[in-house]
Amino acid sequence: MMKEIPRATARRLPIYHRYLRFLQNAGKKRISSTELSDAVKVDSATIRRDFSYFGALGKRGYGYDVDYLLEFFGKTLNQDRLTSVGLVGVGNLGNALLNYNFRKNNNVRIGAAFDVNPEIVGTILSGVPVYSMDDLEEQIEIQDIEVVILTVPQETAQEVVDRLVKCGIKGILNFTPLRFDVPRSVRIQNVDLTNELQTLIYFIDSNLDEGDDYRNMY
Repeated sequence: MMKEIPRATARRLPIYHRYLRFLQNAGKKRISSTELSDAVKVDSATIRRDFSYFGALGKRGYGYDVDYLLEFFGKTLNQDRLTSVGLVGVGNLGNALLNYNFRKNNNVRIGAAFDVNPEIVGTILSGVPVYSMDDLEEQIEIQDIEVVILTVPQETAQEVVDRLVKCGIKGILNFTPLRFDVPRSVRIQNVDLTNELQTLIYFIDSNLDEGDDYRNMY
């Protein structure tokens, strides 16, 4: 069984995978950690440490085999199967996510959306059916949805999270400003756009050196 890896490493894996696919399409067969560092803007020591969590992925003096790495991280990220996720809350942000719908990703799609607005319930937006919140539990079970994106108003967010936990959701991408206590069997990833923007502005105003680049905080 593979040991648990740090969250920061897990966040970088899709970045590595995306660039490795680009390299493979360009016909490149091998790459060094230094070359990969220049491309993805993560220092080479961090890349080598990230890779070390998965064993010996490269050879000293040779570097890394692009095809092997792409296949390895593809399996690690479950790129060989399509994951259908749910979207709860089809407001402005929810609509933007439906329009985007992870089109650059090969294995993730929003398969169902949920809302309380009778004007959009029962319609199809950007190719995704919009269901009533009354159908939440039933559709999650029918469509075998394990991950949900949460973009509801904060006054209703706790109630929705409680319902999601009860019906067996394993992961929530939370775009609300609230933080929730959930069982250990449920993983929540919080996305606070305001906080991210304020943090970025702080680093710009602080005139930090390149070694403290905000891009490498993750």
